[in-house]
Amino acid sequence: MGPVRVTAIASLTPLEELDADPFLVDSRSQHAICARWAAERGYTVSRELLVRGLRPDHCVLWDGVRAGVDLFVVPSRRVLESALSSVEEFTAECARRGVRVETVGCEEPRYDRQMKARVHRRLSLPTAGYDGR
Repeated sequence: MGPVRVTAIASLTPLEELDADPFLVDSRSQHAICARWAAERGYTVSRELLVRGLRPDHCVLWDGVRAGVDLFVVPSRRVLESALSSVEEFTAECARRGVRVETVGCEEPRYDRQMKARVHRRLSLPTAGYDGR
């Protein structure tokens, strides 16, 4: 059947929410957590989605997804709740299609002032060529 392909889902949360919820705004860290999880299992991240309130039946989720080969991974239930309009409908659709959904469930990073500033710069200056390092 081939290698397992992973679609990593991150939450698209507005920069205005950085102080209130930095992890949901920091999509790069969300995707990195998913990538580490996949690599630890020998899986390949084939797609990274950045969405907010997406319908569970939206074609962007299901384009090319195959039962038994693909799975969805998110850093936490909280991220999934932000990314999709209905977690219950999404997990039911995954079960119907024979596609796994995994939650990494690791502890979220603690953001200090400097970490928040890096996220802010990366998200507010992308057209200036700043890559967040």
